[in-house]
Amino acid sequence: MKNPILRRPFFNPATIPEDLSAGLVLGIQSIPDGLATGLLALVNPVYGLYSYMTGVFVGAFFTSSVFISVQATSAMALIIASVPEVTEATSPNIPLFTLAVLTGVIMLAAGLFKLGRLVRFVPNSVMVGFVNAVALLIVLGQLDNLTGYRSSGPNRLVRTFDLLLNLDQIHRPTLIIGVLTIILILTLERTRLNALGMVVAIFFASLIVPLVGADNVALARQVADIPNSLPTPILPSLSLVPALLIPALSLAFVGLVQGTGISASVPNPDGSTPDASGDFVGQGVAGIAAGLFQGMPVASSMSATSLVIASGARSRLANIFAGIVIALCIVFFGRMVGAIAMPALAGLLIVIGCRTFKLSQMTGVWKTGLTQQIVMMLTFIACLLMPLQYAVLIGVGLAVLLYVIQQSNRIQVVAWRVKPGQYPLEVEPPKEVPGGQVTILVPYGSLFFAAAPVFNEQLPTVTENSRHAVVILRLRGETDLGSTFLNVLTRYGEALRSQDSLLMLVGVAPSVRRQLERTGMLRSLGRENVFLSDSLVGQGLEEAIDVAEAWIAARSIP
Repeated sequence: MKNPILRRPFFNPATIPEDLSAGLVLGIQSIPDGLATGLLALVNPVYGLYSYMTGVFVGAFFTSSVFISVQATSAMALIIASVPEVTEATSPNIPLFTLAVLTGVIMLAAGLFKLGRLVRFVPNSVMVGFVNAVALLIVLGQLDNLTGYRSSGPNRLVRTFDLLLNLDQIHRPTLIIGVLTIILILTLERTRLNALGMVVAIFFASLIVPLVGADNVALARQVADIPNSLPTPILPSLSLVPALLIPALSLAFVGLVQGTGISASVPNPDGSTPDASGDFVGQGVAGIAAGLFQGMPVASSMSATSLVIASGARSRLANIFAGIVIALCIVFFGRMVGAIAMPALAGLLIVIGCRTFKLSQMTGVWKTGLTQQIVMMLTFIACLLMPLQYAVLIGVGLAVLLYVIQQSNRIQVVAWRVKPGQYPLEVEPPKEVPGGQVTILVPYGSLFFAAAPVFNEQLPTVTENSRHAVVILRLRGETDLGSTFLNVLTRYGEALRSQDSLLMLVGVAPSVRRQLERTGMLRSLGRENVFLSDSLVGQGLEEAIDVAEAWIAARSIP
């Protein structure tokens, strides 16, 4: 399959200066951000740096979006942190690299099979609950690095309470460096430095550590070795795939949903809207490359994409340059990167977490109704109390379940009274099928399997007084009837025939008629009693009424 991106002009030489400038900003900003993301995932921070380098570089060649930046994200990092096979592994972290490749393969498959359109079925309430829980977890997860106290407990909420009960054990120099970083970030970003203010803040705060003689403040090199070299390829372990499949599915789901939002909101330079499935392909290829070169799973990053656009990017070269800048920083300044103070990285993540938390989004979902409230809050609570890899899937499963329940109860059957030359009059259906009359029934709502029993309860009852009657059921707009609904129609038609009455179907789509043909129901109803839908709305209904009245009249003749 050819990627349509490769058939377009890749870049314009006239835009190289702007792209180089934007790539330089994103590349430099990605150094502390990549280390912080690795820290958030509870793995060697250098793996986060490698994933930023590989993801943003490779993704630029394959995504449908021109500007989209592919990196490791905070949400995905928290999912990784809940996978024991990864967090308990030795160096090199083969399970992490395998997870990255497996996630990339799933994303690539989703793109090749054009599954981008399926993401619209993910309810907003699930993503709002998930994203805001992730924001809170980012903040709570960095309190140890911010304060220098190692809390204990089964989850971040419990560990936070443990910290509050032991405030006297906080390491003050560590806390001062972390708080100083937060203040500097918020201050310097308001200056001409803009996004680079974050980088300056982190390095300035880290520089203070040796100058003031702060003892026992953890540095990045004390947590992991930051080499002055690029990563060498490492093959994934196929034996780990079964254990990592569920985490990979969760990571792919979260990454693709986030990426779809970016694809829809960031148009290409020519004004076209990027193809979500095409972006799936780019993220998948980048994820596979990241795993092969000792990186974490990656996906589209809204913050990085916004940054590269705000910095003046004009083409794909901006992200390519960003990847090159990251690589050069690793090679020439790797040892200096190792001198970054851990509380400074914690301060960075806390700022990111606070900015990710959107109370307005939660308030908006809360106002929409009980179902959305339940889905959002249960997703939010599940993310706080259990591993994210399972909480994500639980949130989606809950949303699907509640949707099915909600849709199954929305079915409503009404009756139409049709007089020549007049619009149909909508009335309550009769309790019983009246004998010797034509009854027109129109169902509103979904007719899938869970709604079939509700639909059946609203149908007029067939009694001994229902002889020589015709019930016309209008199905216009329905393109697929499940076996459960067809069984309801079969039983209702049999009940009518037992009283020498008929069931007619009007507005039947060709696909539904083929279903009736395959199941034998067309023969049972009678081909003459099934009227196909037509471009002229109401024509089939008029024909059915004429046939029904003639049929009743023929039986009323003594």
